[in-house]
Amino acid sequence: MLDRIQAALPNLPPAERRVARLALADANAFILLPVRELALRARVSNPTVVRFCRSMGYEGLSEFKRKLAGSVGSGVPHLHRSVQPEDDTGKVFGKLIDNAVAAFLRYRNDASTAPIDKAAAALAAAQQAGRRVEFFGAGNSGIVAQDAQHKFFRLGITAIAHSDGHMQVMSASMLRPGDCAVLISNSGRTRDLMNACEIARKAGATTITITASGAPLAAAGHIHLAADHPEGYDQYSPMVSRLLHLMIIDVLCTCVALRIGNETLQPMLDEMKKNLQAKRYA
Repeated sequence: MLDRIQAALPNLPPAERRVARLALADANAFILLPVRELALRARVSNPTVVRFCRSMGYEGLSEFKRKLAGSVGSGVPHLHRSVQPEDDTGKVFGKLIDNAVAAFLRYRNDASTAPIDKAAAALAAAQQAGRRVEFFGAGNSGIVAQDAQHKFFRLGITAIAHSDGHMQVMSASMLRPGDCAVLISNSGRTRDLMNACEIARKAGATTITITASGAPLAAAGHIHLAADHPEGYDQYSPMVSRLLHLMIIDVLCTCVALRIGNETLQPMLDEMKKNLQAKRYA
């Protein structure tokens, strides 16, 4: 969570930046101090402390402190163990699994449920109104977008995935109020995705971004689902980022399914399963 605050630092307003630096300087003290003392030490108003917590994706100071306490005291490894040329298969095996497990545990400890609730509500509303949900991603994130389409169309949602920049722009231009655009990016700096997000917002669609805190794309959409990890976005073959994005999609899809309800989904899924039986050997 401290990495996430550090990443968001450049994009925060000056007053909120002072609150962020206070949390980074001594997280344990920040957890224990009341809002009045935090505001005094950061030389800001009480509401600014709360605004900072909301800028980080939390409902308020209480949730921010709870997540910060879990992150500081969780014992989850904070260092990304990079694979080296001299590593044998055993070391590669251990490092890759350790990186994935650490990223998942950190996300569990740090993530706020408020943005996920908002995103799930928007996606469920799109399903109920018969609107469109489009997933945009480039490169490695384009594969995640395709996985999201596969999961969400089974919920009765008109879902499609685009990884081509021209198609993203054209598709975003066709969106309307009630539609949703979900933009997935490891770096959060892809020009095509930024452009598509801006077009979708202007068209009235709800824009949901899955990317790192502090990235330009994080602030470009209506709802930001933070996906923070130590893996560099310029790596030739990102692994942790892909797994983390897939996991966030799974959480989001499950929350949407629960909102839609079993009475609506189960008959449709049963019919799908029956029709697929002919595709398998007995």
